[in-house]
Amino acid sequence: MKITKIRQTETKNFFQRCRTYFLTGIAVTAPIGITIYISIIFINFIDRNVKNLVPSTYNPDNYLPFDIPGTGLIIAIFSLILIGFFTASFFGKFFVNLGEKIINRLPVFRSIYNALKQVFQTVLGSSSKAFREVALIQYPRKGIWAVAFITAETSGEIAIKLKRKHVNVFLPTTPNPTSGFLLVVPENDLIKLNMNIEQGMKLVISGGIITPDVKNKIKKKSSLRKVNQ
Repeated sequence: MKITKIRQTETKNFFQRCRTYFLTGIAVTAPIGITIYISIIFINFIDRNVKNLVPSTYNPDNYLPFDIPGTGLIIAIFSLILIGFFTASFFGKFFVNLGEKIINRLPVFRSIYNALKQVFQTVLGSSSKAFREVALIQYPRKGIWAVAFITAETSGEIAIKLKRKHVNVFLPTTPNPTSGFLLVVPENDLIKLNMNIEQGMKLVISGGIITPDVKNKIKKKSSLRKVNQ
């Protein structure tokens, strides 16, 4: 009887170890595999749309017995660099201003263009502070806290009407942070966090599973308080 129980225990432990190893294998390979898969989809998408614009004479795939993945992406990046270089010149600015004047005469397109232009200039600007602070706000009611991102200090007509100092806050949805809500919140009603934007995004996308480690920061703060005391 004892030998049978020992064998049963060993068999049970063996399957438990196999299950643990299997889950560990998934945890290790899944992020890498999904990352590679998404990268391949993105590169193939760019290649399909960019390579068709390249004249056959300059397309390297016409001279090689196999396709080179990523050439379309390289061409797209190089083209954007050239466009940026040309736009920075005097003639480039002239043509951009001319194009904007034409677009601003089109009723629907001018609204879309100006909105997108302002968003990209705000996000990509070197002095921009958009999406660089993570905060906690009480939403959808008091006592319930949500992770949000401060985008800018409230200004214009909204600031005049509200009188008190407010900030514009983007409240993302989980697990898709590209959708969410724009909230105008009093600055005193939110709690700013020390985590950076990447850590905040990970927290939101994972649904709270991935939480930034703040032990070192807490230790540093406590040690500073002791020194000051």
